[in-house]
Amino acid sequence: MKFALFLGCTIPARSRQYEMSARKVAEKLGLVFEDVPGFGCCGFPLKSVDPEKTALLAAWSLSLAEEKGLPVMTLCSACSSNLAEENHRLKHDEKLRRRINEKLARVGKEFRGTTEVKHILRVIHQDLGLAKISETVKNPLTGLKVASHYGCHYLKPSELYDKFDDPENPRSLDQIVAAIGGTPVSYDRLKQCCGGAVLVSDEATALGLTKDKLDAVKASGAEAMTLVCPFCNVMYDNNQKSIETRFAIEYGLPVFYMTQLMGLAMGISSKDLGMNLNSVKTKELIARFAGEDEDDEKKEKKKVKKEKPGPPLQPVVE
Repeated sequence: MKFALFLGCTIPARSRQYEMSARKVAEKLGLVFEDVPGFGCCGFPLKSVDPEKTALLAAWSLSLAEEKGLPVMTLCSACSSNLAEENHRLKHDEKLRRRINEKLARVGKEFRGTTEVKHILRVIHQDLGLAKISETVKNPLTGLKVASHYGCHYLKPSELYDKFDDPENPRSLDQIVAAIGGTPVSYDRLKQCCGGAVLVSDEATALGLTKDKLDAVKASGAEAMTLVCPFCNVMYDNNQKSIETRFAIEYGLPVFYMTQLMGLAMGISSKDLGMNLNSVKTKELIARFAGEDEDDEKKEKKKVKKEKPGPPLQPVVE
């Protein structure tokens, strides 16, 4: 299965570990990514202020995927939601499509409506299936209690996602956790927003929402949290220390992208999964399930130092 990989804006800037782990897990599952030069912003940041420019930005990237004859795979939930919505809107609104194509024609592009958009976890869960995931597991995460955060955009709009999961009672991430040997944990405020949507305009409210969710996850007895959206990761992982300082509380809760947890269970090295880029330390869990106590580079350096030098090279005699 081959896809045009759409990274969006946040992942290259703040969540490289998501891309790293996604690529490694894709290799194990037989998914092939093609990087498309020219892919840009999905248009989501402009959605509330300029719907037409939002459609134009989305149509530009969708047209590039159409030229490749490939479906689009997204990692970011907001990118997935916006591209899917705009793809649907442009296919069914002839007047809008005409206006957008008039603008695209200036740079030699055209939106034809021949591609589809899928989030990577939807492809893994729906198209490959849980049995396929289990087949790749080498280090099952037995006993690891994991709280899944679905976020606002992963399952919505559900009518465009073939209703592969119930947005009011989501289970797909928990099912993947179970497929790799972990123990899904239920908790209060499961469907609550991470707070990222208002971070720029109201930081106190945003971090308060994040704290509420972290409180609920911690109270559930979960040892780790998993998610599928880079901005949710900014709130729960990158901002966890700030929340601890602001509210005089301590969580120490590791936050993993689902592809990182899957990669850990598949036996992929923590370095290749970008675990060192996570803000909350993951060392203890890595050691518990992968037997790694230091990264591969340090191990290799120690190995080289311990090796005895071989015999001196002899001169070549003609």
